[in-house]
Amino acid sequence: MDGSNAASLLFLFAIEFNENNMSEGSRRKRSGGRGARRAARAAPVIAARPFIDRKIPYYELLDESGLALIEENADTVLQEIGIEFKEFPQALALFKEAGADIEGERIRFPRGLCRSIIQASAPTEFTQHARNSERSVIIGGKRTVLVPAYGSPFVRDLDQGRRYATIEDFRNFVKLAYMSPNLHHSGGTICEPVDIPVNKRHFDMVYSHIKYSDKPFMGSVTDPARAQDTVDMAKFVFGDQFVEENTVITSLINANSPMTFDATMLGAATVYAEHNQATMISPFVLAGAMSPVTIAGTATQILAEALAGMAYIQLVKPGAPVIFGTFASAISMQSGAPTFGTPEPGKVIYVAAALARRLGVPFRSGGGLCASKIPDAQAAYESANTLQVAAHAGVNFMLHTAGWLESGLTMGYEKFILDCDQAGMLSVFLSGIDLSENGLAMDALREVGPGSHFLGATHTQANFETAFYRSETADNNSFEQWQEEGSQDAAQRANAQWKKMLNEYQVPQLDPAIDEALMEFVTRRKAEFADRDY
Repeated sequence: MDGSNAASLLFLFAIEFNENNMSEGSRRKRSGGRGARRAARAAPVIAARPFIDRKIPYYELLDESGLALIEENADTVLQEIGIEFKEFPQALALFKEAGADIEGERIRFPRGLCRSIIQASAPTEFTQHARNSERSVIIGGKRTVLVPAYGSPFVRDLDQGRRYATIEDFRNFVKLAYMSPNLHHSGGTICEPVDIPVNKRHFDMVYSHIKYSDKPFMGSVTDPARAQDTVDMAKFVFGDQFVEENTVITSLINANSPMTFDATMLGAATVYAEHNQATMISPFVLAGAMSPVTIAGTATQILAEALAGMAYIQLVKPGAPVIFGTFASAISMQSGAPTFGTPEPGKVIYVAAALARRLGVPFRSGGGLCASKIPDAQAAYESANTLQVAAHAGVNFMLHTAGWLESGLTMGYEKFILDCDQAGMLSVFLSGIDLSENGLAMDALREVGPGSHFLGATHTQANFETAFYRSETADNNSFEQWQEEGSQDAAQRANAQWKKMLNEYQVPQLDPAIDEALMEFVTRRKAEFADRDY
């Protein structure tokens, strides 16, 4: 393009996007101006696919020999050091019968035993059914499921700042996740509703997922009885036989790293496995404190812990779905505080994802992780680093995709919206390159030819609504227009967005008989025991 044509094109863009220099009357007469863009932003969101079909290659950080070395070292950990299964005789008995060596509560495994148990029966992928079948997800293979953040006792927004979470906050985030086309899952403990006793809040959380969303959800893991309550509540929705034969719940089972599983997690995992529900076996590692300070050493420990946990699930019920999970970060060697978005945890995700593919099970990691207290620049770059790594690595179940602040202590309303926007970008990126006739755009190239532009081309007009990702939170207007509209930053725009979404929220249809039965169950079960704060 020569200089005169370039200048002409820039002039066209100036007319289109710098409407602040035009009279108010001429603004009203123009089509496709600011009013049209506002209308487009206000238009109903088109429902997205229930999960992402990955169409780009995985990024492999280690070659075959490097991965094989870590697998060999993990087997050495399992054989020589072992894994402790605390206060859980059932695990000791099952592993002893399978050929492991038991010494007190420590189990040492013959080389290859855990891998052989897993590969004999664990599914490479599975469907988690939603009460709306159109929202059921497939976990594993070349698919990615994006899930809200999990476990925060605090919430934050621009209006009220940081505060303890309540059940109202919990319901709000379930509603926001339901309304977001870029999240595929309702999640689990999106935030801790501290206004309800610890031993009873799981009823309200599970009920909220069922009532206010029709996407898949995660179950309670803080006590085996609470896991059983989750299963029982799911049976009101799906029916007893369907639950026993299909997966409708996913659960997060953390190893108590290093190299330990406790009775609480094992008990919940056992309940879910016995009912054919999915368990996500996730070593929770802050490298330097809970694992070695090196990438290879941390990956070795993670693999050993995950192998032991997933093997146990297969001994409880062969064929029960498992997910190889990892939450890996590092600590500051100066303060001991957890850090996020740094290179080392990213490398661990790449390695662990490859190890999961070699094992033949789905993989969980990643998310919009950050240590920042507010949705600022630090939150943005730390979260983006982890989200991008997880996308390239091939994460199947991306927990903590949206809302995470303050190293997981806080769930942020504005951060949730900003992260959902990033999730939409990941979906477009993972979809790959369109090589269809429309994607190749040869008709556009022939129509326009040398020296002109594509703004008015037939192909452009036919594709302009879907051609490029449209952020709901970024501002790409001129400085003058941005200033005229209030000089808002991204967090302020996100603040308006979540309020608008909650204002427009509509409860997805739920059979009144099912709703009534759930309420009766919750009321009866809550009356059976006293309130406790543990």
